[in-house]
Amino acid sequence: MSNERYPMTVTGHKRLVEELEDLKKNQRPEVIDAIAVARDHGDLKENAEYHAARERQSFIEGRILELDAKIGRAQVIDPKSLSGDKVVFASTVTVVDEDTEEEKTFKIVGEDEANVKEGLMSFTSPISRALIGKAVGDSVDVQAPKGVQTYEILSVKFE
Repeated sequence: MSNERYPMTVTGHKRLVEELEDLKKNQRPEVIDAIAVARDHGDLKENAEYHAARERQSFIEGRILELDAKIGRAQVIDPKSLSGDKVVFASTVTVVDEDTEEEKTFKIVGEDEANVKEGLMSFTSPISRALIGKAVGDSVDVQAPKGVQTYEILSVKFE
């Protein structure tokens, strides 16, 4: 992994810290206990419980390393500390599709926070990349699977 900063919102950072804490305080001890119990059942070669617990332990340890690295490189951005009319990371943007007149609102967030159903769009997505740096009233073209879509920026909020 590089030393690159990893942008995320306050909410996204909090979620990662909570997940890391749960892995270390709850899930890691539980899987260690499960391995000990499975070991007590005898022959490890044919012990499915033991192998499942070891696999789970491997996943947990890998995720702990991943979260430690991301949190260590986190560049936490609080949208409430931002202002202006330009689209930036952590801003909430309302756009209108210039062809269909359909309005969409979403927040530009870090990759781990992205959830399209909740209106959370990764800053690396095509629409976010097209919008960042643009201002209210600007039109942007976004290359989408169904072709180029043009959006006008209606509002930029920092909440």
